[in-house]
Amino acid sequence: MNLIAIFTVITLIIMALFHFYWALGGKFGLDKALATKDGTLLLNPSKQLTFFVGLLLISFAYIAYSLKFNNFLYIENSNYYKYGGMFLSIIFALRAIGEFNVVGFFKKIKNTEFAMYDTKYFSPLCLILGVNFAILTYGV
Repeated sequence: MNLIAIFTVITLIIMALFHFYWALGGKFGLDKALATKDGTLLLNPSKQLTFFVGLLLISFAYIAYSLKFNNFLYIENSNYYKYGGMFLSIIFALRAIGEFNVVGFFKKIKNTEFAMYDTKYFSPLCLILGVNFAILTYGV
């Protein structure tokens, strides 16, 4: 289970670093990370929102770390971390399933560069993160 926690923490930190990079104006990989339809971006997040997502991902990494290593520094009651782990497990699993149009395993739009990356990398990674959070939360 240590490897699951380490993989989850490192993956979320790398994801956060990409979001910080994009918030600071970086372009590498951005074309593959944003959904399009007929060449038009379906989502054009602001730099502030992108930075905020990076912060959220860092906090998710901290929850994963805390669930495994019982590092409950800021909250005395470890149940908050367990609730967070349950919530993140569900959120990542739902992201993997998708909203049946643009993202997830069951998307309708499948002929864009984003869709290819989503099918090969993003959705499977979200499913893995969802399972990892379930394992870390329930100690399976």
